[in-house]
Amino acid sequence: MSSRPDKKLSDEDRVLWNLVAKSATPLKGRKTVEDEPPKARADEKMPSPVAIAAPAAPAAAPPKRQHVMHSMDRPTLDRLSKGRLPIEGRVDLHGMTQSEAHALLLSFLRRAHANGVRYVLVITGKGFSSGGDGILRRQVPAWLSTPPFRQLVSSHDVSARHHGGEGALYIRLRKTA
Repeated sequence: MSSRPDKKLSDEDRVLWNLVAKSATPLKGRKTVEDEPPKARADEKMPSPVAIAAPAAPAAAPPKRQHVMHSMDRPTLDRLSKGRLPIEGRVDLHGMTQSEAHALLLSFLRRAHANGVRYVLVITGKGFSSGGDGILRRQVPAWLSTPPFRQLVSSHDVSARHHGGEGALYIRLRKTA
């Protein structure tokens, strides 16, 4: 008899729940509960990891207005790293699959942009524990140049050492219209 209405989990909540559920050990005699991964909306197709990594073919005619991704200017980076410019949000993508991280990052950036947040920190991790160079560390900057993210992000750069260094990114979101 729960007074809570039956409502579906958001993609972000589903990603977080899956991470928590994977770390839990079921009670004796109980099976593990599997939850389906977040589904992309019909209006936004989530690119496959292969499609993201593959170089794009040159377009026949460039669009009229194209968003160009820039790295942050030095004074802004200095103010962020010294704490003189506030980091208004942060998200940690450690231990997630590419699809989980992509869905969480996109929903986080959309929400932050809608709330007028200007600077956020995205923690990807360095990825050395698995013997590789960190798939999320490589993929997140590539994702930021794709159309769903270009609408939200004006620039990004590697964070200062005390904010995660090579394992984190400062992201400047576009101003809301």
